[in-house]
Amino acid sequence: MKHTFPRRTALATGVALVAVLGVTAAVGTTASAQSGGPSAHDRPGKPSEQQIAALFDQWNKALATGDSRKVTALYAPDAVLLPTVSPRIRTNHAEIADYFDEFLAKKPSGKKLRTVVEVLDADTAIDTGLYRFTLTDKAGKTSEVDARYTYVYEKTGGKWLIVNHHSSVLPAAS
Repeated sequence: MKHTFPRRTALATGVALVAVLGVTAAVGTTASAQSGGPSAHDRPGKPSEQQIAALFDQWNKALATGDSRKVTALYAPDAVLLPTVSPRIRTNHAEIADYFDEFLAKKPSGKKLRTVVEVLDADTAIDTGLYRFTLTDKAGKTSEVDARYTYVYEKTGGKWLIVNHHSSVLPAAS
């Protein structure tokens, strides 16, 4: 891994600060673009916000296979997963696969409701937002779960991997 854990912690902290301050952007814009500065698309070597947002589609397709190994392959070996429907923090492929073994039994299908992408550099990006999962129980009954998410991606060996993934059920409106 190129980046050390402290950098990942700083990224996660930065995402939390953005959420607390209520700073949001739509796909295709960044904070710098909103302030008149160059967007990630204008800077050579950096992926576009749309390219980063599309990594979710790759992850969602892996979910559709029902194979936890295919999902886990999208995570860095030392990734951290704070899953939606588990109280345990997962910090390696074995633990991440264990979570997805159980989650995939619910036949999840995800759909983004809102996404906020920040491309930090050519090899690091954050995708934060809201998504909805349709889950199917053993009797075939479906239910929906709305959740908040954050994916921190790092490009390693030419491949975008998830290094930090936090998902939590969206609180009811007050």
